[in-house]
Amino acid sequence: MYQYTVRHKVYKFQDLKTLLAKASPYRSGDVLAGICAETYEERVAAQIALANLPLKNFLNEDIIPYDDDEITRLIIDNHDKTSFSLISSFTVGELRDWLLMNTTDNHSITAIETALTPEMVAAVSKLMRNQDLIAVAQKIEVVTKFRNTIGLKGHFSTRLQPNHPTDDNKGIMASIIDGLLYGSGDAVIGINPATDSPTIAYNLLQLIDNLRLQFDIPIQSCILSHITTTLQLINNGAPVDLCFQSIGGTEKTNSSFGINLNILNEAYDATLSLKRGNVGNNVMYFETGQGSALSANAHHLVDQQTCETRAYAIARKYKPLLVNSVVGFIGPEYLYDGKQIIRAALEDHFCGKMLGLPMGVDICYTNHAEADQDDMDNLLTLLGVAGCNFIMGIPGSDDIMLNYQSTSFHDALYLRKVLGLRPAPEFENWLIKQGITDKLGNLIPINSSNKLLSGLLG
Repeated sequence: MYQYTVRHKVYKFQDLKTLLAKASPYRSGDVLAGICAETYEERVAAQIALANLPLKNFLNEDIIPYDDDEITRLIIDNHDKTSFSLISSFTVGELRDWLLMNTTDNHSITAIETALTPEMVAAVSKLMRNQDLIAVAQKIEVVTKFRNTIGLKGHFSTRLQPNHPTDDNKGIMASIIDGLLYGSGDAVIGINPATDSPTIAYNLLQLIDNLRLQFDIPIQSCILSHITTTLQLINNGAPVDLCFQSIGGTEKTNSSFGINLNILNEAYDATLSLKRGNVGNNVMYFETGQGSALSANAHHLVDQQTCETRAYAIARKYKPLLVNSVVGFIGPEYLYDGKQIIRAALEDHFCGKMLGLPMGVDICYTNHAEADQDDMDNLLTLLGVAGCNFIMGIPGSDDIMLNYQSTSFHDALYLRKVLGLRPAPEFENWLIKQGITDKLGNLIPINSSNKLLSGLLG
């Protein structure tokens, strides 16, 4: 039992998961689940009680029982007790204060990332203003490698997302070329297929790989099919660079996705065995999103942001190249409006980086949410300042297959320009050699010196 008294009124919270839920900033998903604070005063009382809670308590109370959930077992069994000794005397509030100190830098934070459980990180995020989430995340550098280097300070990457409603090769190729000419695609060229057909996925992988080899492009590709389809593709000799899977923060959520840790282990080992990376061997790509556990009725009355952060325990086990919070995609039932989407994205980015993950964000909303492109522009700029590793690059920011609004090739150019950011170094060198950008990162008007177009048209 946890409690805090406000003006002679005692607020009681029966267990840790209740305290975490009541301390969460307001969002529609927790209202839908019936677990949020009933008043602003109750929320503040819960936040103060949470701030005074020793971090040690998180090691003695499972918010989902150890015997009932393999994610809980993963978290507890892999907790680094040695590095935890560095912060074992802290309360949640003291951890927040320490993170915000000027003397706490990237090295200091990465030294404790294995000491932190997802619940600890979720807890400290609930005590932070948006600027706190940005200030701490900006300190952290998480670098990953496959055919290029992603996450370096001063660099900012994009996933080129050339989705097509019928998986038409010509339509997809047109979007890929369009994106490359705008300097997009260094994180990955990633296609959400319209179906989970292994044949179509194989053909799309071959399409991208042929283009990569023809122009010696330092990129990686991924077809975002189910992990079992990717395993089948690997067994059939397809040119698989990255293995993709959506993941959630509870065993029941992942069961609804048709996966478990054993399947992830198998896929990770199979993808690693291909040895297709020439700069590094980070081969996994995970996507997450607040609300997935609730939508699957698999949340165990845990608030959606804490469930989301628990998913990051799975991701860090496999040393991924990319982790992407598809923050507004699930709909207003879980994140109602632009304000809630912005807050959730900053939380996810902060929590992922605190746990050592290469975080990107799909800055997006569905057409029935109370949000618009101005909200996304605000979030894009905030995430750029926070040091987000990558975002989406979609023709016109309108995904014609998934039917939602995201960010465009032009949006990435805007962010690079105003914040002085560059693409991944290997990809930037390729853009310069192709005559697509100059050495200052400016786009060069298309002319005969553009080797990509000349090669395609010649």
